[in-house]
Amino acid sequence: MTKSNAVRYGIIGCGMMGQEHLRNIALLPGASVTCIFEPDDGMAASSLALAPGARRVGSLAAVVTAADVDCLLIASPNFRHADQLREIAALRPLPVLLEKPACTHLQDVRELAALGQAYPAPIWVAMEYRYMPPVARLSEEVHHAQHIGPMKMLSIREHRFPFLVKVGDWNRFNRYTGGTLVEKCCHFFDLMRHMTRSEPVRVFASASADHNHLDERYPDGTPDILDNAYVIVDFASGQRAMLELCMFAEGARYQEEISVVGPRGKAECFVPGPGRFWPAHLGAAPVPKVVISPREPKGPWELDVPVEPVALAAGDHNGSTLYQHQRFNAVVRGEGQVEVSLNDGLAAVMMGLAAQESARTGQAISLREGDYALTPLRA
Repeated sequence: MTKSNAVRYGIIGCGMMGQEHLRNIALLPGASVTCIFEPDDGMAASSLALAPGARRVGSLAAVVTAADVDCLLIASPNFRHADQLREIAALRPLPVLLEKPACTHLQDVRELAALGQAYPAPIWVAMEYRYMPPVARLSEEVHHAQHIGPMKMLSIREHRFPFLVKVGDWNRFNRYTGGTLVEKCCHFFDLMRHMTRSEPVRVFASASADHNHLDERYPDGTPDILDNAYVIVDFASGQRAMLELCMFAEGARYQEEISVVGPRGKAECFVPGPGRFWPAHLGAAPVPKVVISPREPKGPWELDVPVEPVALAAGDHNGSTLYQHQRFNAVVRGEGQVEVSLNDGLAAVMMGLAAQESARTGQAISLREGDYALTPLRA
């Protein structure tokens, strides 16, 4: 790990999310992007415009073995992550910021858990939602238990826009994404584990594809990704969590609404979607907020949790990408600790895969035994 403020990044995959990372790395003092591997010419050109000091190379290996690369960002399509992490481990195990989901298949979860135990450098899984300021503020309420007491119930609602267009349309198919409840919702399963500080034991999901992409046709066939779901998760602690997802509800004022309830009260946070999608004729986009509703004395109070404009402008994730990068950058410099481990990322994938299976079969899926047991991640 580098001991100076200068941290040189190598980027693997520079599509839409990769370019958000580039904009945020540019805000870090002393950070630079020196090397980019992006097979698509259009995306590569856009990326080099954001990082004019970088050079484009023709392979992952060329990035990993470059002498002027101190750490790596993997922002390639989901189904590439596992093989790319294996290749990096074999070539030169540098510190890695790995975009979610960590992988897309059960076998990869087990194999990457073993890889992570032997990997000699930090691996941080990019769970940006933890670092959205209103979500981070709500997490403080949960963990301090000052106003609500010990959390018993957690509910996460995301009402948002459909999946955007990606290069090669890979995000239209379960075999490439892991399924909507992996690709999109691993963020929320990670938040559930983060807030409960417990492990899930059972998952039940009801989901379908009712509206989006039904008239689309691609060389790979008809899209099969889900566009709405309910997922209930039971935790070893006795806590319960629920996810409500709808991907044809972009008219909503807030994209994410998270509620936690304990014996003394209720706390909520409200997070708007990307500012670039907010209708200009409605004026300024909504400000994120946290609402505390004690049982006694009754009377909710609201706290605005605005995001720094420079962080908000650098991406679509309520400023969280910058705050995540600040912490990862500190780890690379030897001044911080990994906050979202590879095992954290793999547990969220496993919960998503179990939810996909539950939606398919109509049965609750155990995470204590059988194919979806989390045991390999606890070693």
